[in-house]
Amino acid sequence: MYTYFADLHIHIGRTKTNKPVKITGAKSLTIENIFYEASEHKGMDIIGVIDCHVPEIIESLEKDIMKGKLTEQPNGGIRYNNTTLFLGSEIEIYDEHCQGPIHVLIYLPSLQTMKVFSKWFEKNVKNINLSSQRIYTKGKGLQEKVKELDGLFIPAHIFTPFKSLYGKGVHKSLTEVFDPTFIDAVELGLSSDTEMASRIKELNHYPFLTNSDAHSLQNIGREYQKLLLAEPTFTEFKKALKNKDGRKIEANYGLNPSLGKYYETFCDACLKTISNFHESCPYCKGKKVIKGVKQRLAELADQPTNFKIRPPYIHQVPLPFLPGVGKKTLEKLKDHFGTEMNVLHHVTYKQLCEVVPNKIASLIVKQREGKLTIKSGGGGIYGKVEI
Repeated sequence: MYTYFADLHIHIGRTKTNKPVKITGAKSLTIENIFYEASEHKGMDIIGVIDCHVPEIIESLEKDIMKGKLTEQPNGGIRYNNTTLFLGSEIEIYDEHCQGPIHVLIYLPSLQTMKVFSKWFEKNVKNINLSSQRIYTKGKGLQEKVKELDGLFIPAHIFTPFKSLYGKGVHKSLTEVFDPTFIDAVELGLSSDTEMASRIKELNHYPFLTNSDAHSLQNIGREYQKLLLAEPTFTEFKKALKNKDGRKIEANYGLNPSLGKYYETFCDACLKTISNFHESCPYCKGKKVIKGVKQRLAELADQPTNFKIRPPYIHQVPLPFLPGVGKKTLEKLKDHFGTEMNVLHHVTYKQLCEVVPNKIASLIVKQREGKLTIKSGGGGIYGKVEI
């Protein structure tokens, strides 16, 4: 068995012909650049790209397989250098059971199954060429199609205030929208962690995933999991979600929830943090109050936290979040130590000090030990590391 780092929620910004896929994604976020960044700079062993339903992306992957740039794996996934791609799609559900909308992630084992899904999806969506599109069929019908194709179904960023299962306060249970037997895991999102989510009883049955939701190359790998697998393939990952044959999620690595941009309740008008949710802001009396994940989870909690029975959730601050680590410093670190995963996990304090100022080296080590001071985020504004 070997350990592998996996970030399973990465968007595509543009196709090879410069057509938009994720409208809010960076133009540099092409499938070719994602492969290179994940493999050569980030040190991600497995990536999930969740816009692979787009016909031009499928065509591009097919061509690169024919040219020998990519290799399809017998047990699922597409290999580029040091990284395996899982083919995924992010989809918006809003049916008669879902007063959402709600975003979900689906992953399929092969390019052929993604081609089959894409053709079916095109009949139920307005624009097959864009990311995160609303599907005009029932959520349970989508689940059934994914299972028919031997895929995985995972509700996305389940606590964020917008487009999530629990976030807006409409739904109190996943059974209101989904068939619970067809859910393979849940994705926590940037503003929550295992300790927080473990307070909801109905989630006891599901593995927790934590991913970057990257809209830029820089944000790939800001959240990820460490997996114990025989090889980095789709079949092995499915076993890990079931804790089968020694395969498992060893740990989740994610932001301290305080760094997340929806952690605290926040007034979007006067930009002040609010300790308790009110229909109108107690400071400016405005109505633009965004309920934070911390407060929403307190409302949903129906059991004492039982996070100790799960893999550890390790709070980690991405290098670009650290004061003093700008673009040039980051490039210098990668030039000397290879990948961001090496810098975050393996390089010693002494080695760091040979490349960057002691102050920055100290911050990198402190983030490993969970000793940084965080100013909480909210209302769409990320938290900050304070010195």
